Amino acid sequence: MSEAAKNSAETANFFEFRNVCKAFDDRPVLKDVSFTVKRGETCVIMGRSGVGKSVSLKHIMGFLQADSGQILVDGVDVTHFSEAQFEQVRRKVTMVFQSGALFDSLTVRDNIAFPLDGQPGLTYDDLEAYVAKIANMLEVDHVLDKLPSELSTGMKRAVAIGRALAQNPEAILFDEPTTMVDPIMAGHAGDLILRLKKAFHKTSIVVTHDTHLAKKLADVVIFLQEGEVTFFGPWAGFESSNDPFLKNFRMQDELIPALDVTL
Repeated sequence: MSEAAKNSAETANFFEFRNVCKAFDDRPVLKDVSFTVKRGETCVIMGRSGVGKSVSLKHIMGFLQADSGQILVDGVDVTHFSEAQFEQVRRKVTMVFQSGALFDSLTVRDNIAFPLDGQPGLTYDDLEAYVAKIANMLEVDHVLDKLPSELSTGMKRAVAIGRALAQNPEAILFDEPTTMVDPIMAGHAGDLILRLKKAFHKTSIVVTHDTHLAKKLADVVIFLQEGEVTFFGPWAGFESSNDPFLKNFRMQDELIPALDVTL
């Protein structure tokens, strides 16, 4: 057994940040950030804009490199991995971007099927059946022949999740899945992710400022404030915290859906 495989087999944590620091133009964004995400767990990273939530995901995917500290994925230290090495990481970890990052020239069916293309032993009928199953689960089976430009923002997100699932990853990262959609669609998106959580038990990290989504999904919550972890624990602990900043954050976010509906 290789050292990497041995490390992977011995750890209960799929993701781990150890004292990670990152700055842009001398402006600290992550300050000595440490946390763990266990296998099969759904972790929600919360906080206001600009506190390092999405930056954390980009470090996991290798789009950014930490200034100091360590990042472990599946028991392996990936902190200084090359781009070629990160290609291996991205086969087991996939990310659903805010934009959806769909291929504009491909239909919904072809977007979902894209990670399956060329896989050995997979027939055309197998591919069609798998795409149909995912599309049905995500309630996008009625738009399989449409292009991304013909879809709403919420529908694009659902298709992007479908494409991520088709890759059959061990872990999925969701970057602000309810941003820029109305409260009804945000609730629907949360329900879809919850359904996938129960069906597939994938290790997941969800970046959001939406407390309604977090309450629905979180096994554990990480709250970032000015680049530092100010809360790390179960949702019940976050919800009952008497920390003035956390209480204010919860209260303000709970008002947002009501305001959106009124407008």
